[in-house]
Amino acid sequence: MSMEFLIILCLVIPAVGAVLIALAHKVPNLREAVTLGTAGVLLVAVLSVLDAVLKGVRPEVSLLEILPGIEIAFSVEPLGMMFAVIASGLWIVNSVYSIGYMRGNNEPRQTPFYMCFAVAISSTIGIAFAENLFTLFLFYEVLTLSTYPLVTHKGNAAARAGGRVYLLLLLGTSMLLLLPAIMITWVSTGTMDFTAGGILNGKVDDVTVALLLMLYAFGIGKAALMPIHFWLPSAMVAPTPVSALLHAVAVVKAGVFSVLKVVIYIFGIDLLTRTGASEWLVYVAGATIVIASLVALSKDNLKARLAYSTVSQLSYVVLGAALANSWGILGGGMQITMHAVGKITLFFCAGAIYTAAHKTEVSELSGLGRVMPFTFGAFLIGALSIIGLPPMGGVWSKWYLALGALDAEQVLLVAVLMVSSLLNVAYLLPIPFKGFFGAAPEGSSDEKIREAPLPCLIAIGATSVGCVLLFLFPEPVFDLLSMIDLR
Repeated sequence: MSMEFLIILCLVIPAVGAVLIALAHKVPNLREAVTLGTAGVLLVAVLSVLDAVLKGVRPEVSLLEILPGIEIAFSVEPLGMMFAVIASGLWIVNSVYSIGYMRGNNEPRQTPFYMCFAVAISSTIGIAFAENLFTLFLFYEVLTLSTYPLVTHKGNAAARAGGRVYLLLLLGTSMLLLLPAIMITWVSTGTMDFTAGGILNGKVDDVTVALLLMLYAFGIGKAALMPIHFWLPSAMVAPTPVSALLHAVAVVKAGVFSVLKVVIYIFGIDLLTRTGASEWLVYVAGATIVIASLVALSKDNLKARLAYSTVSQLSYVVLGAALANSWGILGGGMQITMHAVGKITLFFCAGAIYTAAHKTEVSELSGLGRVMPFTFGAFLIGALSIIGLPPMGGVWSKWYLALGALDAEQVLLVAVLMVSSLLNVAYLLPIPFKGFFGAAPEGSSDEKIREAPLPCLIAIGATSVGCVLLFLFPEPVFDLLSMIDLR
């Protein structure tokens, strides 16, 4: 089987799965079997491409030329390969979780839910494998449109309001900021291809470099850099599996992945270092990290607290890109992986708590860990990874980002990372501690509460183990990211 065919297969499998899910809508067991089967086949295909990339192959394929120099084309390099593995691997786990959650809560419109999920994963793979800015932009927009029905899934007023903010902010930033940036890049350089070392050096002046970086950083709204972050908390009206998709698997990761890829392959770290054009972004990312953590600390709603935690944690990746050195790029890339596994664990646990106990506020969780020890134990594991403490995988991304900050002689940013970790402790660890050691409210009926349905627990267990394994065996992620050609 040729690599070109495999790339196309990775894009087509989830889309075909969406059609098959629709056809199986009258038989829920078959519909969910199709979902899991499609996710499994996609992972096998992605791992086949990974094997080639690890051997030094850089497979590519061109599908359609729209205009001279503008085509839908794909090329697989290490950073995109890592993103594709994360998305395809976590889709399986999220699908298992979704079965327990959607059935446990008797959610309506389950077939459209699974269909949109599949289309979203297909567009995520398109973003991961995009060879140029045009292809990335096309699939970036498809991802926004395919996840909008998931955000508004509940169909109530709050869901519609959250969906409007989600759609307007993401489409608005991409059309008003990202698209002009792409057009300026094309006019200035004559190409939109992602190229090792970047394409802007010698083609634009220093002022234009700074302007373009600003347009890209805020135009890629899915990166949730403040103040372009309000869509993310607004989207928390969605069911928890959707929140997990938004925060860990696809949407926000597509944002920070795109920022990282644009910095590496459009600007080039040498250009940003020489011009100092990314210094402002370093401080904006640092401010977002701290401010979002402080907001998270003030939130009693569990999903809102996790949403602002995500806003903070995403800016670690933006910070790594803005440092414009090899350690920063490595730390940012590792943060994409480590945060994905840690944050999906936390959202899975939040959904399990809602499914089993119908509680949504942190203040309501006292004593609940004693009747849901598996869920609260897993929450503790995920929290430790997000904080960046051993023996959880999150420690590695924070470590390399600190090295990047020191390499850039930005000692203040090391302090920002330390303060952020302390704030993470302050807003995450009280949740499991309250659950295990807090006094249950008088008159509560917690004795009737049990753990969430088995599929939810299987998914929670898998991602919790993943947090530990990424600490013990970070080499596969490190080795893959080390293959990025920074020139």
